[in-house]
Amino acid sequence: MHLVLLTGRSGSGKSTALHQLEDCGFYCVDNLPAALLPDLISQSTREEYTSYKGIAVCIDVRNSRQDLEQLSLATSQLEALASVDIVYLDASDDILTKRFSETRRRHPLSNEDVSLGEAIQIETTLLEALRLRASLIIDTSSLNVYELRNTINTRLLNYEGESLSLLIESFGFKRGVPTDADLVFDARLLPNPHWSTELRLLSGKDKPVVDFLDSHSECVDFVESMLNFLTQWLPLYQRSQRSYFTVAVGCTGGQHRSVYVAEKLHTALKPTYVQAQIRHRELAPMAMP
Repeated sequence: MHLVLLTGRSGSGKSTALHQLEDCGFYCVDNLPAALLPDLISQSTREEYTSYKGIAVCIDVRNSRQDLEQLSLATSQLEALASVDIVYLDASDDILTKRFSETRRRHPLSNEDVSLGEAIQIETTLLEALRLRASLIIDTSSLNVYELRNTINTRLLNYEGESLSLLIESFGFKRGVPTDADLVFDARLLPNPHWSTELRLLSGKDKPVVDFLDSHSECVDFVESMLNFLTQWLPLYQRSQRSYFTVAVGCTGGQHRSVYVAEKLHTALKPTYVQAQIRHRELAPMAMP
């Protein structure tokens, strides 16, 4: 039985992710007391559950502090009962604050004595142990509902167990480093097409920008060095039981150089890592409502 343990900070999109898993054939439970997880897994062998692709359970700070601590310690025991993926959803503090303000919903930890900002920080601390054990971290800061659903499909549901689920992501440093990145590379040392009026409004996917960067030997060498590094070390990450891996490439604005490098890496690695995905964070910056 495939168990997806869905967790993360409030406002990060856990309900959307859980609904997507339900639409895709999972038996879903929201806010299950963590102490009941072993019983739920043991019941999954019953005939009425065999038609489901798996079980998805959302567990977050609505559980007691003690249950969360015990769950973090018991994940290895759960893995003896089922194939477990811990998926942690997150977003930047300012995005979480904005979402709560827009929806006018109350944070589960806030009250008359605890402000929204304080509640977010308390929640971060309570969930840190689960975050460290997560097999997949999804940063929803710049995702809308549809993009999050697609991310669940491509990164979690298409995972077949033998191939590393690899994400190559471009981003702009001016908007912060992606919190779900496992490796971060800085492409700001490369020639910047932004200073060319003919290229400024284009992206690293457009041929004039690609031709411009290809014409500089340092760009070609930079990509080749990254590929050599990833080719050597990604198999070792996979061998250490990593199911998901995110390589982030950044430049100043996330429009030209990082996109160019990410596209080159994705094209070169796709034949080996058939589930390799590519995402350009700044080319379609839409926040999830």
